[in-house]
Amino acid sequence: MAEDRLYDLMDWAQIEAVVYSEEDHPHDILGPHITEEGILIQAFIPTADRIIVQITGKKESYEMTMEDENGFFAVLIPGKEIPKYTLYIIFDNGTSMEYADPYAFEPVITRKDTAKFNAGICYDIYEKLGAHPMTIDGISGVHFAVWAPNAMRVSVVGDFNLWDGRRLPMRRLWDSGIFELFVPGVSVGEIYKYEIKAKGGLVFLKADPYANAAELRPNTASVIADLNQFTWTDSQWMEKRKKTDTKTAPMAVYEMHLGSWRKPDQKDFYNYRELAPMIAEYVKEMGYTHIELLPVMEHPFDGSWGYQVTGYYAPTSRYGKPEDFMFFMNYMHEQGIGVILDWVPAHFPRDAFGLAQFDGTCLYEHFDPRQGSHPHWGTLIYNYGRPEVSNFLIANALFWVEKYHADGIRMDAVASMLYLDYGKNDGEWVANMYGGNENLEAMEMLKHLNSAMKKRKDGAIVIAEESTAWPKVTGALDDGGLGFDYKWNMGWMNDFIGYMSLDPIFRSGNHGGLTFSMIYAYSEDFVLTLSHDEVVHGKCSLINKMPGELSQKFANLRAAYGYMMAHPGKKLLFMGQDFAQYKEWNEAIQLNWEDMENEPNRRMHEYYQALLAFYRSHPALYEMDYDSEGFEWINAIDANENLLVFVRKTKKKEDTLLVVCNFSPLVYENHQIGVPYPGKYKEIFNSDREEFGGSGNLNPRVKQSKKEECDGKDDSIVIKVPPMGISIFSYSIAEARAVSGKKTVPASKKGTLKEQQMRKAEPKARPTAARKTERTKKKNEK
Repeated sequence: MAEDRLYDLMDWAQIEAVVYSEEDHPHDILGPHITEEGILIQAFIPTADRIIVQITGKKESYEMTMEDENGFFAVLIPGKEIPKYTLYIIFDNGTSMEYADPYAFEPVITRKDTAKFNAGICYDIYEKLGAHPMTIDGISGVHFAVWAPNAMRVSVVGDFNLWDGRRLPMRRLWDSGIFELFVPGVSVGEIYKYEIKAKGGLVFLKADPYANAAELRPNTASVIADLNQFTWTDSQWMEKRKKTDTKTAPMAVYEMHLGSWRKPDQKDFYNYRELAPMIAEYVKEMGYTHIELLPVMEHPFDGSWGYQVTGYYAPTSRYGKPEDFMFFMNYMHEQGIGVILDWVPAHFPRDAFGLAQFDGTCLYEHFDPRQGSHPHWGTLIYNYGRPEVSNFLIANALFWVEKYHADGIRMDAVASMLYLDYGKNDGEWVANMYGGNENLEAMEMLKHLNSAMKKRKDGAIVIAEESTAWPKVTGALDDGGLGFDYKWNMGWMNDFIGYMSLDPIFRSGNHGGLTFSMIYAYSEDFVLTLSHDEVVHGKCSLINKMPGELSQKFANLRAAYGYMMAHPGKKLLFMGQDFAQYKEWNEAIQLNWEDMENEPNRRMHEYYQALLAFYRSHPALYEMDYDSEGFEWINAIDANENLLVFVRKTKKKEDTLLVVCNFSPLVYENHQIGVPYPGKYKEIFNSDREEFGGSGNLNPRVKQSKKEECDGKDDSIVIKVPPMGISIFSYSIAEARAVSGKKTVPASKKGTLKEQQMRKAEPKARPTAARKTERTKKKNEK
């Protein structure tokens, strides 16, 4: 009679769906259920020979009946309330185990959570989806959740269930598209994937899009991790960051790839914990304010340098575990170094274990290849108009700031997101609803992300690598802008390197390559970059782009770096370029520290170190980067001489710096230049110093301006302009005494009689041919 009652209580249609792995609501049949006859407990465990229900805290136990030979068991126990119990399982090979029933737990994710996610506004969705260790009703385990709305069935599989998708089918939560399951007994460090059965019957494995860790390539499984166990000690840095206005502070960024920066002899890579002190020591010694890491998100191919991401929520296991990367970030902050992370929301690879056709359909990407694929890159484009996809990306950027204390996110390939026809020919793209080539959905996603980031008010910044003239990339959101904090100035990089790569003889005809950037300098908040894009993708280190023999190459590069540091905008330099690595990047893509053994490289290293120290100690070079009042041309038209003269300023007149750049190999003796104010000008930086590898053409004496018109200024000074170099002068107001209505210099300031006679004997400035012509013209006019 008991067996008949049990048989009548069972839903055999659903049991068949469970046995054939096609059930997406397994909790409706598996686990405990209250009936009029008692508590019905059902379990499906293939290869189980016997299953016994053990009532927790009591000596009661009930053996389950095998109702289907595939491993479906059931038992009816007395009672009106569901008791706490475990399943004691004896397998057909004689082994046994005991664990709490995964189907005895209520959903962890709420309807409110899923509603926000489906609307694209669940900014902490990474706390809901993925694999999260937790304790429910005193039972430890891991909660798994994944978005796969078009799947027939989703199961979590791993070593803990023999990678058998029949054993742990997940529950579909309402119409949200999310599947979830709490699995008792599973712990941190175990590997897993999702087995998905598509509607056509195809079964395949996928890594978890929200996984917090992953196996080391070439393995592709996700790894259970707990991100809440690390103890952060960077509160002082975080509080300071919140109060700092980066726009008026110095920012000199060292762009680097962790795996190529330095490699050990006995293994492939250093651990994050090993890298942290080595990198911090170097960065502090040089004087950089930040490092920017090429993508640390998990990726399968070393040669991509992280730009083809498969694990957006997982730091790559090449260098250690998540807590190791937390240590790295924490250590950098304790050493006073900011960390910017490269991030790739523009596209993702087609790897079968990744996001591509995730649930058997084009879920993260567009179905139409004209919208969903990059023909040149061979990758897939996100469907930014799908709220859950947008939420995945927005939450990911916030995740790195929240969980890993990232100080900034540098967004890769923004131009490819904004233009529907980016890298495509006619017929390979689909216009927007208005017939244009703007990706309206990507625009909205970017604005949404930047809005969410700004609402944090914690000082984290977002930087766009946008290579076109798209307007208002750093414009305010309420003024129609995209809302980024900074934009890489790719135009400046291309123009400037193009100019510097020319022989000085031909530079006069390309003078605009130097000056054009100032025409649009204040249209965006720019970062000047000499980045990996130019060095690695161009297969050529910067030193090898410079013309001339080796000493001339180094002089050119010193001048280039000097001009970059004096030009408005924050600064970024790729690793190896600060000591002018000249061995080309090859398949090993490894920084060549051996170059530092060469004297020219060592001197370049010292030069850039001195340049960074000078930059950080002079507010005129950074305080008004984005205020046009902070820059003034003195002479931008001496193309034939390859000269530029300009002024950098702050609100304080005494902070003024006069900058003279010479991109020719000639020394200009007794060269007259206009100055913004009457007073004293002292050379405080010169790239031609002998210790930097230069020839020592300096201006050792303070220059007192004279009332001689030059460069449109009433006052001027006469200087020696170093060849292929940069010379920077500080400004101070001349001390004077009023005598009979005239200003005289105190005798103590005049020097000895001999010194005065020598000064009188000094030859006067020799004006250039252009200036001579201009003065003759003025005399004739008079």
